[in-house]
Amino acid sequence: MPKADIGLIGLAVMGQNLVLNMANHGYKVAVFNRTTSVVDDFLAGPAGGKQIIGTYSLAELVDSLQAPRKIMLMVQAGQAVDAVLDQLIPLLAPGDVIVDGGNSYFKDTIRRTKMAEEKGLLYLGTGVSGGEEGALTGPSIMPGGSPKAWELVKDILMDIAAKVDGEPCCAYLGPDGAGHYVKMVHNGIEYADMQLIAEAYYLMKEVLGMSAAEMADVFAQWNEGDLKSYLIEITADILRYLDPDTGRPLVELILDSAEQKGTGKWTSAESLDLGVPLTIITEAVYARYLSAQKTERVAAAQILTGPAQKPSVDREQFLSQLEQALYAAKICAYAQGFALLREAARVYAWDLDFGRIALLWRGGCIIRAQFLNKINEAYHRNSKLANLLLDPYFSRTIDAAQESWRKVVTTAVTGGIPVPAMSAALGYYDSYRQRRLPANLLQAQRDYFGAHTYRRIDREGVFHTEWTSK
Repeated sequence: MPKADIGLIGLAVMGQNLVLNMANHGYKVAVFNRTTSVVDDFLAGPAGGKQIIGTYSLAELVDSLQAPRKIMLMVQAGQAVDAVLDQLIPLLAPGDVIVDGGNSYFKDTIRRTKMAEEKGLLYLGTGVSGGEEGALTGPSIMPGGSPKAWELVKDILMDIAAKVDGEPCCAYLGPDGAGHYVKMVHNGIEYADMQLIAEAYYLMKEVLGMSAAEMADVFAQWNEGDLKSYLIEITADILRYLDPDTGRPLVELILDSAEQKGTGKWTSAESLDLGVPLTIITEAVYARYLSAQKTERVAAAQILTGPAQKPSVDREQFLSQLEQALYAAKICAYAQGFALLREAARVYAWDLDFGRIALLWRGGCIIRAQFLNKINEAYHRNSKLANLLLDPYFSRTIDAAQESWRKVVTTAVTGGIPVPAMSAALGYYDSYRQRRLPANLLQAQRDYFGAHTYRRIDREGVFHTEWTSK
């Protein structure tokens, strides 16, 4: 029997759909799952009649592949990946390729790449975004690791990736952990994007008293303009969906306690390590944490007070302002994400192509959006751009939107309606544009209580003052 082009370990829905995607593109795929009954169910179901080989041990999987062997892991990030590698690596030969397609932490990928290369193997840490549908029809794929590994698997990955204007949403990003790092930042931006949309929804609901159907129409309208994106599109779909049992909008019946898998937290922690302000993404992470404190919030609602009346606004005018505010805050979220990528490229010695990264996110992934073309154009104009906000298109856009943005945040604050991400975005913008911030007082305080010294604006050197001396 002819051997398979590639093997895949881990047949949860994402793994199964990637296998079907590969088979649909003419590749012969061998599969393995720790629970072997899953292999049988897959072969008897979705994989029936396709070029897919079921195997029931790692040794059988390895033996079913043509050399150099290419094996993709779609298992839970963390110890599960290391456990599979411990069993798999002794079965492989020098030159074989391992592709980790899970949401692995980039520092784990750096470690695993080094370990694999020391054994003569090739390793590729590959971010895959697009959910179950994207895995089947074409995800955004973000590979990083051994360049030789990329050369051996790039045809498969490019073929199965999403296509926009005929171009695959897949490109080699750099060595060791670069691919998983870019995926991590993608997920952090996703947290911010989702929170900002949720805040817009909440303002429509609380300030304007709009029904789910009315809000769906607004999001659908916004999806025809600058905000056109997958997340805006599905928000309209969600708001229109009626619960079959009650006839009510299903979104109103869902518990307001958000969960997460940790990639947003990784992004925030990394921003602290590298000293890059990621306030919008971090507020989005904290918003999920706070939402999960449901029992406490219900109790607090009986004790803590806020404004007695909701703000009075003109509906159409406020919706127009809200659209501009959402777009301006979204731009700031992406500006922060790309600022983190820029610093990571310096710290980890990765030659990241920021415009290319934006193009990878145009299709297949969760944050796919029309305005990613604008980001690519910005980096095409200036590959060394320090911050997206400094690009002429984005600076003009923010300038045109800021009056509406400020009115929306003011309305929310005076009405006691929390908009942590949208207000954090405005705070970031206002801080970034200031020639002088009150950090001079912070430095004076640090020097006062800890002799941490300070620098002056009128002379060179480092200074310390005995602040209590007369």
